[in-house]
Amino acid sequence: MSQKKLSLQEQLLKTGLVTTAQVRTAKSDKHKQVQQQRHNKVEISDEGKRMVQQALAEKAERDKELNRLKQEQEERKQIAAQVRQLIESHRIAIDEGAIDEFDDSQAYHFTDHNKVKKLFVPKAMRDQISNGRLAIVRLRKRYEVVPVDIAGKIRERDPACVIVWNDASAQAVQPSDDPYAQYEIPDDLMW
Repeated sequence: MSQKKLSLQEQLLKTGLVTTAQVRTAKSDKHKQVQQQRHNKVEISDEGKRMVQQALAEKAERDKELNRLKQEQEERKQIAAQVRQLIESHRIAIDEGAIDEFDDSQAYHFTDHNKVKKLFVPKAMRDQISNGRLAIVRLRKRYEVVPVDIAGKIRERDPACVIVWNDASAQAVQPSDDPYAQYEIPDDLMW
């Protein structure tokens, strides 16, 4: 005797505990509940998709900013390399043999970051720096003397590297109404 297994609904119908209308309503409710769960899953996945898209957009924005920062850093490195190359290839060697004993009368004094610095140079070179034909630039922690045209190129790339660049045109023009114009400034007043 093989007896066919009946579902709970069929067993309840057979025993007469439920009616056919109740079985149909139960099936309908079950179907609606399954459909609602599917719909909720779709809503959750849509919300999940939105969150994933938002996260991807934020990551893309961060990546874009990081790339911009890396590019700026690379440009700064290139500019620093160009400045270093300009200074190293055009610096004017200071003839230490032309400097009589390293005393303050042979030094050219200037300020760098509100500190007075001095560079020992021959008198002729000191005069050229004062007259605006030479300039003093900083290369790492050293100071070098370069021609003013090279100082102009360096200033275009990094203005902070040019420490001393006297304006030759301003010194050449002396006002005619200066009462002390006839007096010459002694060399020993050079600071």
